[in-house]
Amino acid sequence: MRDPLRVTTSRQYDDLLSTLVSDKVASRLFSQDSTLWGPDAESEASIRLSWVGLATSSRPLLAEIDALRAQLWSEGIDRVVLCGMGGSSLAPEVVSRTYDVPLEILDSTNPNVVSRALAGDLRRTVVVVSSKSGGTLETDSQRRAFTAAFAAAGIDAASRMVVVTDPGSGLEKLAVDSGYRKAFLADPHVGGRYSALAAFGLVPTGLAGVDIAELLDQADEVTATLAADSPDNPALVLAAALAGDPGRDKIGIADVGAGLVGFADWAEQLIAESTGKQGQGRLPIALEGPSAPEVRGSTHDMVAAALAPPGEVGERSGGVGEPWVAVSGTLGAQFLTWETATAVAGRILGINPFDQPDVESAKQAARGLLDRQPAPEPAQITENGVEARGSDGLLDGVDTISGAVEALLEKVGDDDYLAVMAYLDSKRDASLHGVREALASRTERPTTFGWGPRFLHSTGQYHKGGPPQGVFLQITSTEATDVEIPDRPFGLGVLIAAQATGDAAVLAENGRPVLRLHLQQPSTGVAAIKELLR
Repeated sequence: MRDPLRVTTSRQYDDLLSTLVSDKVASRLFSQDSTLWGPDAESEASIRLSWVGLATSSRPLLAEIDALRAQLWSEGIDRVVLCGMGGSSLAPEVVSRTYDVPLEILDSTNPNVVSRALAGDLRRTVVVVSSKSGGTLETDSQRRAFTAAFAAAGIDAASRMVVVTDPGSGLEKLAVDSGYRKAFLADPHVGGRYSALAAFGLVPTGLAGVDIAELLDQADEVTATLAADSPDNPALVLAAALAGDPGRDKIGIADVGAGLVGFADWAEQLIAESTGKQGQGRLPIALEGPSAPEVRGSTHDMVAAALAPPGEVGERSGGVGEPWVAVSGTLGAQFLTWETATAVAGRILGINPFDQPDVESAKQAARGLLDRQPAPEPAQITENGVEARGSDGLLDGVDTISGAVEALLEKVGDDDYLAVMAYLDSKRDASLHGVREALASRTERPTTFGWGPRFLHSTGQYHKGGPPQGVFLQITSTEATDVEIPDRPFGLGVLIAAQATGDAAVLAENGRPVLRLHLQQPSTGVAAIKELLR
């Protein structure tokens, strides 16, 4: 039988591990000891630790989910669309893709992306509306659009709506008042990014046909190991590798054969939102594999994290550079291990891993723009259908788009990272993701790539709250058609533009270099941008 979980490292952390063991960090965490992160974090931690027991406490959900799936499938309703952001979408995406079960993830406000979801076969569609707070703007906008589409198709929208939310939220009240098909109430003592094995991760994937009981079994199999006060505890070893070297605050995550599709994107949110605050943290970077520029070279401030096949981690890292940590295990075991390691990393760094104090700033800026709906700022440069706008002083003396890119890249210093933020159609423009590797090679610095507004619920926290090292390239577009949001004075095109503009404004106010490239015609502009950035 293969090992369900193994973690090995190229560097020893004996002193740190000895301290974690003597302080009984693992057993105290699994006993839900809220004092582990200091007095300032205690009130938040006291209501955020139930995730350690989800392998057991989520079991009652299984029968409910199975019953609803059987009912829906008997009615010919077998297309599941998940409307959710961040912690509500990233874990379901990993689960469905790893198990190769169809689940449509709608975590965008791009009009093209939403239009494509609305154009699917509504007769076969059930929509899972997933929001911990119940008030997520993107998710509410998607819900409204689907409600209108069902009505236009002569389908009772309420019968096709399934809600996942915390007890007492506005979304729960809406579900009850509107007679929605089902409302699953999640454990309110589980934070969004730690909810992979809670209702947020299990409901949409279970309805789509994943064997979610297996995920809980996998997590349950390693729970005792992760709760043990031992220097061999895999989560403690992983935490030490993530946070034990003050000079290495970038974590490059590459799948080297584990087959956990999209896991690095999920871990990216978990680590970035949990640690990126108070001017410190660890920046996770979802890499394409061991051939990524960051691991081919010797990046002085990065640790390479390899996701290896179950049972195959030994004295190797799958080809990634030094120093490295390699993690192997089943998907359920990996979820719980990385969650545990990230919480312990918060203790090592001296921060509260359960809050996200800087996420709200971009949301507030976007809301302000939606209320005022000001005219766009004039472009500083326009060339071949591409407009450029830069933060204060960035484009002084620059008169070409290529010059604007060069001006931004010159700001990338020896300890900095470059973040590419694409508020585009993630399916139509998927090839744009390739510029991540090109820019990493060009700058010889760690480079992240995020689709907007999805990344705002992930690395967006780190961008504002982490070390002031980010240099930001934002790419936006004007889509040919918009999608109305029922009972809102703006459509999705206005919403995504406000989200992009608001985020750029907050970053610039924080003193970070920001270049905004706007594509007047995305059908041709994406190819031009790819060529320019390479």
